[in-house]
Amino acid sequence: MAMATATQVPLREYLHTSYEPDCEWIDGELRERPVGEGSHAFIQTFFIKFFGSREEAWQIRVTQELRTQVSESHFRVPDVLVLRSDSPFEEIVRTPPVLCIEILSPGDRMVDMQDKIDDYIAMGVGAIWVVNPRSRKAFIVDRGALIPVKELTAEGTQIRVSVDEIFSQLSALEAKPNLD
Repeated sequence: MAMATATQVPLREYLHTSYEPDCEWIDGELRERPVGEGSHAFIQTFFIKFFGSREEAWQIRVTQELRTQVSESHFRVPDVLVLRSDSPFEEIVRTPPVLCIEILSPGDRMVDMQDKIDDYIAMGVGAIWVVNPRSRKAFIVDRGALIPVKELTAEGTQIRVSVDEIFSQLSALEAKPNLD
């Protein structure tokens, strides 16, 4: 959920402060990120496991929610990042990732998501995916536009993920009886 009032924070303070959950820093303004729910967390974990099991074969590194400096005055925190295995290790990512994945939460607004997408494009991120657990749709960003797809890919890489695989596992989990 967006903060009611803008909180101005100097960059140095932002870089030396931990927030729970982590916040983004845009032009001196601290911005909360919408908190994910069960389906958001499941899909995030799915991607971490999926890419984690392929790191060596695909020569990638996967991580989640890592501060990423997309420009001089913008720091984003993607839900999932995929980096080349030969990218330098950075406490704050400054080398363009192969892939940034954003998983929509109920509090996300598309205008804010478009700003993130624009920042990732300007940074030179290789591929950007947006996944919506509620609608069971996934999108690849192409020239700033969200394109619905059945298979998520990252051009120039071996990366490909069936959208049906992601959501079939989520649906199976949701179908399990609640034993409360």
